[in-house]
Amino acid sequence: MAKRSAEKKSQPGRLRIVAGKWRSRLLEIADVAGLRPTSARIRETVFNWLAPGLAGARCLDLFAGTGALGLEALSRGAAHCDLVEKSSRAVATLLSNVATLKSEDATVHAMDALDFLRQADAGKFDIVFLDPPFAADMLSDLCRILDEGSLLADNARVYIEEDRSGPAFELPARWRVMKTKNAGNVRYSLVEAGV
Repeated sequence: MAKRSAEKKSQPGRLRIVAGKWRSRLLEIADVAGLRPTSARIRETVFNWLAPGLAGARCLDLFAGTGALGLEALSRGAAHCDLVEKSSRAVATLLSNVATLKSEDATVHAMDALDFLRQADAGKFDIVFLDPPFAADMLSDLCRILDEGSLLADNARVYIEEDRSGPAFELPARWRVMKTKNAGNVRYSLVEAGV
C-alpha cells in the first residue's frame, strides 16, 4: 500500500493533473526562479468550488507559470483557456505540456499579463485565475483592470492566490468574496465579480 501511495505523488519537477480527462497525467515544471505551482490539495478544493460553472467555461490563467490551474480547468470540462506567461522558459514548458496533452482548447500567450489585459476581448472570460508573484503586490490593480475593462462575462468567478502574510488588497466595489481558505503561507479565495 505504501508503495502505491508513493507512486501517486508528483515527481520532482512535475505536477499531476488531479481529475478529469487528463487525470494523473504528469506535466513538466519549468525551472524558473520564484515559480510556485498551485498544490494538488489547493487545486482539488478550488475546482470543487468551481465545479457548478466549469463545464463549457472560458478561462484565463493570467500568470500561468506551470499551467496547473488552466490545464486542470480544461481537464475538468472548461471549453477554452488562455494561458498568459512572460517567462520564455515557462512558455516553452507550457507549449510542451499543451502538446503532450494534445489540447486544442489551450492558447499560450508569451507576454506580460497587463499587456494581455489591455488587448483582450470584452466579456470573454467566465473564470479567471490570478496567481501573480507574491512580491509583485499587484492584485488590486489586476482586479480593477478586469472590472473596468469589461473582460468578464456575466456571473464571472475570479480565483485569487496570495501571500497570507502580505498586505491586504482592494477588490472592486461590486465584487464579493464567496469562499476563502489558507494553506501554509498561501491564502486562496474565490470571488464573484460584480456586473
